[in-house]
Amino acid sequence: MSKSVTARWSSGLDFTTESVDGGHVQMAGDEGVEGYRPSALLLAALAGCTAMDVISIIRKKQLAVDAYEVHATGEQRETHPRTFSTIRVEHRVRGTAIDAASVARAIGLSATRYCPVTAHLAMGDVTITHAYVISGDGDERRADVVNTGPAGRGLAPPA
Repeated sequence: MSKSVTARWSSGLDFTTESVDGGHVQMAGDEGVEGYRPSALLLAALAGCTAMDVISIIRKKQLAVDAYEVHATGEQRETHPRTFSTIRVEHRVRGTAIDAASVARAIGLSATRYCPVTAHLAMGDVTITHAYVISGDGDERRADVVNTGPAGRGLAPPA
């Protein structure tokens, strides 16, 4: 399977990227210009990839989810090429009678087996912490689920 995107220069350090599937993303390299910075786009890809896996799994388990979002926060090194040293991926689930073990299992499967963006990043020199916050029923539960990376640590062995 092949993937392809094209980045077209607009002005300054601004580009519009387009995928072969027709998606568009504005990238901005200049401060104060609207659009994603490339490193933020990498975090967006990670958040979106794992979110799609996790929501698919928890919907199959028929959990009563009212809201779901994923926040990815990364710390970049001070020296070039300013790679991420750590990334925290927090899955925020709100609903009634949400089973924490089911959410943790879904996150673990995404982080260690299904999400290719997680796998690519975890093969490098970044440590990714995958966690959840579950709210509803008048309480809030938080837990770290799994760490992946660096050098592929925590990933499921290839099939």
